[in-house]
Amino acid sequence: MMTRGRITAILGPTNTGKTHYAIQRMLNHRSGVIGLPLRLLAREVYDRIVAARGPSVVALVTGEERIVPDRVQYWVATTEAMPDIAVDFVAIDEIQLCADPGRGHVFTDRLLHMRGTVETLFLGSSTMRPTIAALVPETQFERKERFSTLTWAGSKKLSRMPPRSAIVGFSVDDVYAMAELIRRQKGGCAVVMGALSPRTRNAQVEMYQNGEVDYLVATDAIGMGLNLDIKHVAFSATHKFDGKRVRPLFPHEMGQIAGRAGRHTESGTFGVTGEAEPLDEGLIDALENHRFAPISRLIWRNGKLEFGSMDRLVESLEMGPGHELLTRGREADDVATLKILREFPEIKDRIRGGKDVRLLWDVCQVPDFRGISTMEHATLLARIFGFLQDGHIPADWLGRAIERIDRTAGDIDAISKRLAYIRTWTYVAQRTGWVADEKHWRGETRAVEDRLSDALHAALTQRFVDRRTSVLLRRLKQKESLVAEVNDKGEVTVEGEFAGRLEGFRFRPDQTASADEARMLSRASYDALKPEFHLRADRFYNAPDTEMDYTEQGGLMWGNQAVGKLIKGADPLHPGVEVFVDEEAGPEIADKVRRRAQHFIDRKIAALYEPLVTLQKDEALTGLARGFAFRLVEALGILPRDGIATEVKELDQESRGMLRKHGVRFGQFTIFLPALLKPAPTRLRLVLWSLHEGLSEFPESPPPGLVTIPHLPVVPDQVYALSGYRPAGDRAIRIDMLERLADLLRTQDTRGGFEANPDMLSITGMTLEQFSGLMQGLGYSADKAERSKVKTTEAPAVVSAPEADGSDAPMTEEESVLAAETRAKWEAEQAEKRKAEAPEAEPAEAEAEAEAPADIAPPEMEVFYTFKWAPKPRGNRRPQGDRGQAERPQGDRPQGQRRGPRRDGAPREGQAKDAAPAGDRPRGDAPQGERRDRNGKPGGKFGGPKKSGKPSHQGPQTFSSRPEKKADPDSPFAILAQLKDKT
Repeated sequence: MMTRGRITAILGPTNTGKTHYAIQRMLNHRSGVIGLPLRLLAREVYDRIVAARGPSVVALVTGEERIVPDRVQYWVATTEAMPDIAVDFVAIDEIQLCADPGRGHVFTDRLLHMRGTVETLFLGSSTMRPTIAALVPETQFERKERFSTLTWAGSKKLSRMPPRSAIVGFSVDDVYAMAELIRRQKGGCAVVMGALSPRTRNAQVEMYQNGEVDYLVATDAIGMGLNLDIKHVAFSATHKFDGKRVRPLFPHEMGQIAGRAGRHTESGTFGVTGEAEPLDEGLIDALENHRFAPISRLIWRNGKLEFGSMDRLVESLEMGPGHELLTRGREADDVATLKILREFPEIKDRIRGGKDVRLLWDVCQVPDFRGISTMEHATLLARIFGFLQDGHIPADWLGRAIERIDRTAGDIDAISKRLAYIRTWTYVAQRTGWVADEKHWRGETRAVEDRLSDALHAALTQRFVDRRTSVLLRRLKQKESLVAEVNDKGEVTVEGEFAGRLEGFRFRPDQTASADEARMLSRASYDALKPEFHLRADRFYNAPDTEMDYTEQGGLMWGNQAVGKLIKGADPLHPGVEVFVDEEAGPEIADKVRRRAQHFIDRKIAALYEPLVTLQKDEALTGLARGFAFRLVEALGILPRDGIATEVKELDQESRGMLRKHGVRFGQFTIFLPALLKPAPTRLRLVLWSLHEGLSEFPESPPPGLVTIPHLPVVPDQVYALSGYRPAGDRAIRIDMLERLADLLRTQDTRGGFEANPDMLSITGMTLEQFSGLMQGLGYSADKAERSKVKTTEAPAVVSAPEADGSDAPMTEEESVLAAETRAKWEAEQAEKRKAEAPEAEPAEAEAEAEAPADIAPPEMEVFYTFKWAPKPRGNRRPQGDRGQAERPQGDRPQGQRRGPRRDGAPREGQAKDAAPAGDRPRGDAPQGERRDRNGKPGGKFGGPKKSGKPSHQGPQTFSSRPEKKADPDSPFAILAQLKDKT
């Protein structure tokens, strides 16, 4: 058997099929090894040989992948991983990389020492011929020529780049930026970079080869081994960073890349784009004719290493070549890492002989895939070296490292970084003897790499490929009709790609589409939407009112889709409707939608404002009552009393009675319909009022269930009134709760002063401090003071808020009276009890005071407020009123406090036959029963002359409970009392 066979160098331009030729030559032998410059290219060649001979006889060996069956005949490897075994055939691809500053010494070593027993092939550029002839004189040379021409095409903008073009960049940022621009203008592109895993690169290349995209954006990785259907190659730059510095591209490097244009007999072109300057004539001629200066020197590194010590190993690595055609390259990463590690104290302590030095050198050759920093990489390798000296890398430590990487979520940069990290552990798992269960960890790292590769391909495709635009542009060029569909969710697709969404009766094109694309989408989509518009209009017309709603800004909704908006009508209770229907749907659809929307809002107003609508249509109302009803309808059911005091005063009792039949309540502060204070009518009232006032932005209704809300100066008082609230100080109180509070205040001595009781605080839901601010806002003074705290028996609970029973309706006047009577009765009982216990307690208290120590703790103090009526003066009007009360606006008294005609129908003494009941008089009435003076004693009759003179007692007054009268069994009070007794 021959130990040194025939040596042949097959040289020539790029894209001449040299690699394919080498594969055929190897398969003619019983065994062989082929070395390739890239892992992805090795994988491609491996797949081709497996397809020809089957996986059982083909091995793949790279730094991160190792597939070695039992009966291996053919080895496919990266140049660094080529096994040193005896085989019939050896081939080394891209032999011109002997001159590469970083990897050149590996290719030079293979050139000088790797041989097949029958045949050896060197494949590459013609620039290597003189050097190979000098170093390996027995080499026979064959030249491969292109079957097509390569022509300079000048400079082109990316927007004018012809289809089937490859745009070459020399940094990741440049590649991503160009890919993004092409996606917007051309529909997308494939991305190929040397850092991609073979799985990701193959998926991207397949997308380009299948015609899903017409453009390829790549680094100079396409210059090696990738035979693609490329018609034009454009350089976006003529400089690149080679790992150490930014330098101009060598002419032969540009020729390697430009030569990828054209395929077999089909000619290709090359040019520049972006900021790249046009090439000079001499370089253009060299690229077109593939004439470059020969490579004069090859990068070399000593392969005969000494492992006696770390220093001797470094010295052997730095030894000179001893040949004029060979030169030492720049310091490789493995040598730089070795120099760092030999300075680590823990490494020095562990090195005890040549075996340890050899192991350390093997560890130093782990590539720095992560690219964080040299020191970071050296620290990781020191950890691995320590593990290997103790046996193997611990499975739990390696498992945790891989688990941190095994995440497919994130953007392109995040996934790319994890893919680089897993390559470190893939490389480690491929080293023989480094992990205990090699098969498991090789499979585990490969699985993680595959998952990350698929995720990266998906991320690249999602970001840089707009499949919809690609399809539309291809169909447009082919002048084919576009097929559009609408699903049950209103999503419109054109040729299977999302084009927009049907929202209600308006088509919304996809916002990511370009202007030209949007026009195509709209044209195709409206053709598909014509029958959908009719079906949707029928469903809308027959839909129940429960499927529709209005927004606080006047929009009309059908489910979650806007179908129109309210517009100003003849009056607030009759707004108009403007529908949102595309013109392409036709006037018939628009009219049908408009009729249904108008019908909905009309029924909504009729339901929520039934009391007000009934009041408006009541023809029995005449005179002042009808005018007052008109004012109330115009104000949407709420009228502040201070603005209509004169009109209220002019209403006689008959008119008031007619209005009360419609639910109108004459409150002390507001005239309103309690049924319209619920959340739904309130929300609609603000919308209707805002429409009628022509506001551009409508005020929002307060959250339901709140008794008070903040009083904001920027919000007009009218908005508060329409919301059902009256501003008072820093807060605004709900008007029905304010009237209940007013009922409690009528029983107090507002001139002499009074304190807030629990009922007042319960109604308002405030603290005493907050209540004082509210009272001041209502026209009362609040004098703050302190006193000793006295423990008192707690009052019986009185339900004072309408929410207590789960209803949002205001408390009726009868309920208000019942609450007030219960409270008054309890206060009277407590007063009598304290009065009875006072004589018995005095001796005990005196004795306790005598025996108390001198240093007894001071009593606990409490804050209290004394409230007095203190309205702002209006002209020469002076406060007046009987029972010690100043004059203030008054409303309807609770029925239990009214003084009307006697039961026999005759007027009381001093009262005219047609006089109005006291409850509608402009100022307060006495509680039910006989009238009392300031001291609680019987006073003048109702309507009699007022007693003059100053009050005999100054300060806060305590009123006893009034004597109970036998209630009419048919009255509301009797009914409430019976219900109370049953509970």
